[in-house]
Amino acid sequence: MQPRNMSMSGVVDLAAVKAAQEAKAKAEQARAEAVRQGGGGAVSPADLVIDVDEAGFESDILQRSAEVPVVIDFWAEWCEPCKQLSPVLERLAVEYNGRFLLAKIDVDANQMLMQQFGIQGIPAVFAVVAGQALPLFQGAAGEAQIRQTLDQLVQVAEERFGLTGLTVDPDAVPGDGSAAPEAEEPVGPYDALLEAAVQALDAGDLGGAIQAYKNVLTDDPGNPEAQLGLAQAELLHRVQGLDPQQVRANAAGNPKDVEAQITAADLDLVGGHVEDAFGRLIETVGRTAGDDRDAVRVRLLELFEVVGADDPRVVAARRALARALF
Repeated sequence: MQPRNMSMSGVVDLAAVKAAQEAKAKAEQARAEAVRQGGGGAVSPADLVIDVDEAGFESDILQRSAEVPVVIDFWAEWCEPCKQLSPVLERLAVEYNGRFLLAKIDVDANQMLMQQFGIQGIPAVFAVVAGQALPLFQGAAGEAQIRQTLDQLVQVAEERFGLTGLTVDPDAVPGDGSAAPEAEEPVGPYDALLEAAVQALDAGDLGGAIQAYKNVLTDDPGNPEAQLGLAQAELLHRVQGLDPQQVRANAAGNPKDVEAQITAADLDLVGGHVEDAFGRLIETVGRTAGDDRDAVRVRLLELFEVVGADDPRVVAARRALARALF
């Protein structure tokens, strides 16, 4: 069963959102199960450096970036500077003891990834944090500069995204923790609760729909349908009763008013103006600081969830957000 899209038809890619949410939920459930079994999801030091290709990019980098910052080393066998940089990154990955994961990508064998990241030359080093890609440095770099960059990356990942990294067990066998085991589907009366939420949406009872989805998430925090439905219902509830002309006038007349820009972005998204919504908030991130900036960033991430992680507009906006933040 899938939440109804209501007036947001054509704006939200429900299939993409559901797939991304299911992958994230499975990862969270697997980590929780590992903790309950006493393993804590620990990995060996050898698992902190992995080779990644195009087929494994989503699972090995995008999905894992929800639990640990992933540093990507783009390299090639013929690249002499790569032969100097790569060993340093591999050594630091072990030294940082799980605070980041190093993914090595051979550009000769994975040219599509090289093009997608817009790489003009190698070595090139990027990071992916909570699904957001950002460039770190290109070309040869000294170890002091690399350490400084990694320290900043780790700090931002912890403070802004709550990513504390991986648990490393020096006695673990390599490969034991490199992939989370698939968790069993949660058992519970969720179909009935989700149906109640859909019925509330059909009746225009957004408050009731929100509560119904929250009831599911209380017992099953990773339920993808409830997460998606709640995000949509809360968005529709926020714009209910708003005067579009007044909202847009307030936003245009007060570019520094954070609440005005956030409200206008909500309205943009519901109206199908996805790029406008994202662009408005990214611009607001760029001209704010402190709590105001964090409030805008959080709302933007919420809107990303509504549209879908795999949507090209979300991918582009994540990169723009990373540039604005860093």
